[in-house]
Amino acid sequence: MGTERLRVVIAEDNYLVREGTRRLLEDSGAIEVLAAVGDGDELCDAVRRLGPDAVLTDIRMPPGHHMEGIEAAHKIRAQHPGVGVAVLSQHTEPAYAYALLSGGATGVAYLLKDRLWDVEELVRALREVANGGSVIDPTVVDALVARQTRSAPSRLAALSPRERDVLREMAQGRTNAGIEQALHLSGSTVEKHVNAIFSKLGLAEEPVHRRVAAVLAYLQDRG
Repeated sequence: MGTERLRVVIAEDNYLVREGTRRLLEDSGAIEVLAAVGDGDELCDAVRRLGPDAVLTDIRMPPGHHMEGIEAAHKIRAQHPGVGVAVLSQHTEPAYAYALLSGGATGVAYLLKDRLWDVEELVRALREVANGGSVIDPTVVDALVARQTRSAPSRLAALSPRERDVLREMAQGRTNAGIEQALHLSGSTVEKHVNAIFSKLGLAEEPVHRRVAAVLAYLQDRG
């Protein structure tokens, strides 16, 4: 996608939040907001008509205010696999992340609304899903890891504290270069930790943009 503006559709039933998000994204200069809608049906219709690069949707919208955003995400990913979907939630509850990822981790993001005002990170997440990557909010990753540690301590307990740090960065969609910068590590050290993580978790090495899918596939394995 280069440095071209990303074409995005926003779905949020609260008018003030919707328009505030639109303004934030457009003022960044990196995003062109094609439409801002108020429910899941309007979102799916806008995606069909406008063909955006990515979607930013609230998890709860009319009529039920339950998981309409996740349902819309699954529908969009199935019908328009080239469109990335970022879901915003107020909840760190792993069940919501599992519900979103049940359709596959490629091209999706689960972000907390607390991050909404960090425009740089929001734009990065939208670009990542538009390119087929995955982004999971680090707070949610911590909850996923904690839950899995309780149910399957023998495997995650094998990770060193630094390997857990690297795992969290991987789950946010960062490449090895991004992990180097975030954790102030050398390239060879990051590569060593990444290989150790996959080895200890019994996961084969995957291309960079699929690593989150592999990690989350493990995290969802409760048996």
